[in-house]
Amino acid sequence: MDVSVAQKNFPNIFSKGKIGKFETTNRVKWAACCVSNFNNRDGTYSEREYARDRVIANMECGIVTNQGAYPDKLGLGKAYWSQVSISDDKYIPGLSKVADIFHKTGGIAIQQILHAGRYGGIDVGYCIQPSAVEQTLKHFRPPREMTVDQIYESIQDHADAAVRAKKANFDGVEAASFMGYLMSCFLSPYTNRRTDEWGGSAEKRGKLMVEIVKAIKKACGDDFLVSVRLNATELMEEYGGNTNEECILLMEMAEAAGVDLISLVIGWHESRSGALGRDVPYDHWIPFAANAKKRITKVPLSFGPRLADPRIAERAIGEGWIDFWEICRPGLTDPEILQKTAGGRIEEIKPCIGDLMCLAKLFANQPYICTLNPVLGHEMEPEYHITTAARRKKVIVAGGGIAGLECAVTASQRGHEVIVYEKKERLGGQVISAAREVKGGENLLQLIGYYENQLKKRNIKVCLGTEFTKQTCQEESPDVVVVATGATIGKPAITGIEKPLVSMALDVLEANPRVTGKKVVVIEGGKVGLIAAEHFAAQGNQAWVITGDRRADTDVSTTFKWRHAAWVKEFNIKVLTEAKVMEIKDASVTVTNARGDTIPLEADIVIVAGPRRSVQGLFTELEYLTDEVYLVGDSVLPRWMHTAVHEGYKVGVRI
Repeated sequence: MDVSVAQKNFPNIFSKGKIGKFETTNRVKWAACCVSNFNNRDGTYSEREYARDRVIANMECGIVTNQGAYPDKLGLGKAYWSQVSISDDKYIPGLSKVADIFHKTGGIAIQQILHAGRYGGIDVGYCIQPSAVEQTLKHFRPPREMTVDQIYESIQDHADAAVRAKKANFDGVEAASFMGYLMSCFLSPYTNRRTDEWGGSAEKRGKLMVEIVKAIKKACGDDFLVSVRLNATELMEEYGGNTNEECILLMEMAEAAGVDLISLVIGWHESRSGALGRDVPYDHWIPFAANAKKRITKVPLSFGPRLADPRIAERAIGEGWIDFWEICRPGLTDPEILQKTAGGRIEEIKPCIGDLMCLAKLFANQPYICTLNPVLGHEMEPEYHITTAARRKKVIVAGGGIAGLECAVTASQRGHEVIVYEKKERLGGQVISAAREVKGGENLLQLIGYYENQLKKRNIKVCLGTEFTKQTCQEESPDVVVVATGATIGKPAITGIEKPLVSMALDVLEANPRVTGKKVVVIEGGKVGLIAAEHFAAQGNQAWVITGDRRADTDVSTTFKWRHAAWVKEFNIKVLTEAKVMEIKDASVTVTNARGDTIPLEADIVIVAGPRRSVQGLFTELEYLTDEVYLVGDSVLPRWMHTAVHEGYKVGVRI
């Protein structure tokens, strides 16, 4: 990047920083970003991970933190099947290769040491923590209380891990003491109920952290950087966790112990309120960092939870609230975020919409993905990379939802002439309806703005209010047609379905009527039904969800199931599962439950949210009218946002 231009556009982000004896090229720290699950199950690195590391290095962050490696030989610190290890010298060559990759673009390389504590022991069958406090999320391994000998072993494991990182040519290490991992389990009175020297007061609970920092410094020398990643707030006070004041006190203890940097995060995995989803505004957590910075004055603070907007980060650094902007998920979404920021091209940044498929896949022990970045995890595969097409083609995309828009932009980058047809008067497809999600849904509209900007930048012709038909195809004579006509909601065979009080969920959400004091019955749940019920309930209406499934959240991702459950409770939505609407009358519906009981419900508005059905008619009509025909997104099968984007990209990149 052109540093002079960068410093002109964002002088705070692209100013030099200082950490220990090192000077950083800018004020950006790449976060360890948890674990990719791209590696081998024996703790060694894979070529897939090295390819990903090169992308991270090319972002040109001043500080680059490698993903967390577990430090103990038994594997009690291992949280994920494919987590890397730093528990033996045999791992040094792999670590060394990562450090070299990070150094090539001028970054200060830091290796995170992550002992998962109450979330660990995935291959062992149990986990360890200061006290045997069961997890609130039941998929973790049963806990055992650590002995004093095990505590000292863990201190030594961390010091030995740091020595290996130094031998691998890292400039420092970061001790993970957040989110419910081992060190944070000692810090928290919720999980640390010991009565010996390792528990009790905040000072005693913080002893493990202090001893680990001192042991690393002693083993590696004062010039070797030590960062500690701590909670700015745990969001665990309802369980008896640390207060926000105690969180700052623990930061002061880390500072006094000799750390060179404190990285701040928000929440535990078990927190009842989310830290990173789209329901959290970009600047929501900054006051916690700013409050900590008033007390932590000797070492820099890095911070970045949900902070996806460079303009907010620029101000936060300028105001002295933070010293380094720590990024992870915004960089997963758009690896060129810093280059675009440096060039003042903010509108070209693909926005992180807080869909959290990264965490949903990670918690399922799968390689993480990004809803909006189909290349993530496939960096080493040539077929995922955009190259100039051998022959320029005329490509028509039928449908202006995100599958079609992603395909259009990608095909244009290949050098094709691209035209988008959308039968409605605006782009976005079902994203417009999804944006009615009761908390944070409006963030999805950023995505439409991004695509509109890309269409304009690439001179892609857009025909709004124009349906692409068989006749249009004969007139246009394209080489390729991509059918991205999405899905609709079919009318179920219910007596009274044609009555005036009945609306289709996608239509009514897009129209966004404002009503209050009404009785609303939503037929079928899932993402569409829950969004509709929550949207109307939040306006002051009484909402029911009637579904034939055992759960109302059948197609909701794991990271949003609990959010919808919380909203259903907050807005007093009534849910009937394993039930069926038998008849719709002028002011009521008749429902049969699982026991066969007939239940009458008053209704002013009835919203049909399912079943969703793919719109595929055009696909079959075009077989003999064009050389290539493709089907993408919900046109294939109604699914999720990430499948729409990924399929749009994969077709666009191969045309």
